Amino acid sequence: MKRLSSDELHNILSLIDSGNSACCIAAITGFNKSTVTCYWEQHHPDTPKSSGGRPSKLSPTDVRHAVRLVTSGEAENAAQVARSLQTITNNSITCQTVGIHLKKAGLKAVVKKKRPLLSVRHRHERLDFATTYLHWTVHDWMHVLWTDEVKFNRLNSDGTSWVYKRAGEGLSDRLVGGTLKFGGGSLMMWGCMSWDGTGEACRILGTLNAELYCQILDDELLTSIEKWGKEPADIIFQQDNDPKHTSKLAQKWLEDHEFCVLKWPAQSPDLNPIEHLWSHIKWKLAAYKEHPKGIEELWERVQAEWDKIEPETCQNLIESMPRRVQAVYKAKGGYTKY
Repeated sequence: MKRLSSDELHNILSLIDSGNSACCIAAITGFNKSTVTCYWEQHHPDTPKSSGGRPSKLSPTDVRHAVRLVTSGEAENAAQVARSLQTITNNSITCQTVGIHLKKAGLKAVVKKKRPLLSVRHRHERLDFATTYLHWTVHDWMHVLWTDEVKFNRLNSDGTSWVYKRAGEGLSDRLVGGTLKFGGGSLMMWGCMSWDGTGEACRILGTLNAELYCQILDDELLTSIEKWGKEPADIIFQQDNDPKHTSKLAQKWLEDHEFCVLKWPAQSPDLNPIEHLWSHIKWKLAAYKEHPKGIEELWERVQAEWDKIEPETCQNLIESMPRRVQAVYKAKGGYTKY
């Protein structure tokens, strides 16, 4: 290492304090880079050295602005952030550059979850519901009978299907979810559950209207209650706000049979634990090695999986109700994880 005078050493240390890199200091002073590095390590070991490479296109201020755009909702993705930063900096900035810096800042790109659209009115109704039932215990929710309709597709579910593949592996039957021009068909089902387990399931043929819905209540619902050894007065009936459910015909049927109906907020499938039973059945259907040959075979599989559901599964879902209500209350009527 070349020995330097006190003035030369002071000059190098001043340049280090000013934030210059070893290469820059070597160019300014005329000393070898290795000499500058040695004195840097000897006198300023705690001062970080440049990691090298091309200077970043985004300054720390730009990164903070990008994070604010995302967290405030002004921008949803890297492309929108990049356009905003280009307007501010007058520099060409790619989505990849923005994505790298957002990831370093602790943000992660995820697929947007699909949830029912919540208007201001919906949020108020959900918050009112949560406030009303915030102090209900599991014992209170044990008396509720939950109902809903669901669609099952013959070939593929409506959600995203995942599969593992090797790097560079081409498309094959294993990696493709086959579709038909007309979708392969589907069926609609009505079902109910309580603390005692699942009730009778009903395949909906044709279009569900108020008359057909009342027929389902008259057959499957009353049969389920009788199977559990209960009376309508023993339960609290839950249904969503579908027009068929809230029709005058359905309301009269429920009044005539002396049902206590739970006032339900619109756009609130996250509050209905029976939704998870549908996911459970769809997961079981996806485990079959071959697709059903027709809708009748699909219905046979659905019935078989429905009948296998144990009361403990329903009880575990109903036990989550206090947490669901608390989540809606905490979100002020907004979206929850359920």
